[in-house]
Amino acid sequence: MSIIIAGQFQLQDQAAQAVDSLVDAGYARAGISSFFVNPAGQHDTFPVGGDRNKSPGAEDTDKGAVAGAATGAAAGVAVGAVTAPVTGPAGPALGGLVGGHLGSLVGTLGATDDGIHRRRAAGMLVAVEVADGEQEQRAIALLQELQADTIERNEGHIRNGDWEDFDPLAPPVLVAA
Repeated sequence: MSIIIAGQFQLQDQAAQAVDSLVDAGYARAGISSFFVNPAGQHDTFPVGGDRNKSPGAEDTDKGAVAGAATGAAAGVAVGAVTAPVTGPAGPALGGLVGGHLGSLVGTLGATDDGIHRRRAAGMLVAVEVADGEQEQRAIALLQELQADTIERNEGHIRNGDWEDFDPLAPPVLVAA
């Protein structure tokens, strides 16, 4: 894998200028890729649309729902049994149903990861494959000079102007903003 430095721009003209500037600076045109990155959720990974089977941070919610439902149902049955003289024989069953429902809600929310998930913003991305540390620093400086919105460092391969293994869902590793 090679090192790839990529700058993001909002306008197509800015991206075209960045490509021209990189070529003028001695980078091979075949090692430069320029393309539009769709907004998150619009990369059409699945046939029915979308990027992921589950949203980031929601991977463990099914386990939380099951654990919460079991705990809530047990607590609801216990409360229903205590109130059986007032509610009658339906008290434990009703308590179990209500407790299970509320417990699954609480369990789902408790299993949700509310951390910040860095995503690549939509816009034009200009990427250049660099051969060494000196080329990397020159590319970063050039993209900063061109006022890229963000600059990231990745690994991959650019062949004939196509970043073959680009993953729009991978969180960007920013080197400058």
